Amino acid sequence: MQNPIKAVFFDRDGTLIHEKPGTYLSDPAKVKLYAPVPAALSRLQKAGFLFFIVSNQSGIGRGYFTEKEVNAVHARLQTLLKPARIQEIVFCPHSPDQKCACRKPGTLLGEQLVRKYHIAPARSFMVGDKKADVLFGQTLGVKSVLVTTANGKKHLQKYPDLKPDFVAKDMMAAARYILKEDKKHV
Repeated sequence: MQNPIKAVFFDRDGTLIHEKPGTYLSDPAKVKLYAPVPAALSRLQKAGFLFFIVSNQSGIGRGYFTEKEVNAVHARLQTLLKPARIQEIVFCPHSPDQKCACRKPGTLLGEQLVRKYHIAPARSFMVGDKKADVLFGQTLGVKSVLVTTANGKKHLQKYPDLKPDFVAKDMMAAARYILKEDKKHV
C-alpha cells in the first residue's frame, strides 16, 4: 500500500499574505508574503506535504472585483512562493448572505480536494487566521492551526470557545508544529 497523501490547507489573506483589515485584495502588485512563509513552506514541502489554498473571496459576490482579478492575484502568489508549489487553489466567490456550501467554515471545497487527491485527513492540517478556518479544519477532520497574524489574536479573544489544535505566532511556528505532529505517524 502506498503512503497516504498528506496535505496542508492554507487560508490566503492574513495567513500566507498580508491582509489589510476591511479591504479586499484584487491587485496582484499588492500581494506581500509574510516573511516566514517561503522558508516554512520549503520545510513542509521537503517533508512531503502537498499544498492547497482554500479561501473565501466574497469580494466577487459583493461586486468588488472579478474572478479574473482573483486569479491574477493567485498567479502572483504562486510566483512569489516558488520553489514551493501550491497544488491547487480553490475559493468561494459568494457573499456571506448567499448561504452556499463552499464558504468556510463549510467544507465542500475541502471535501472535493480530499477526494480528488486521495488526501488522508488524519495526516493533514488546516492553517488560517480566523474562526472559520479552525472550524473548517475541525469539520474536515484535519488538525487546525490558528496563526496569530492578521485576525488570529482577535478571533481568540472574540471566540473564547475556539479550540484550534495549535496556536502559532507565524507560519514558521505552524510548520514546526506540523512537522512535529507528522513525525508521530512515522
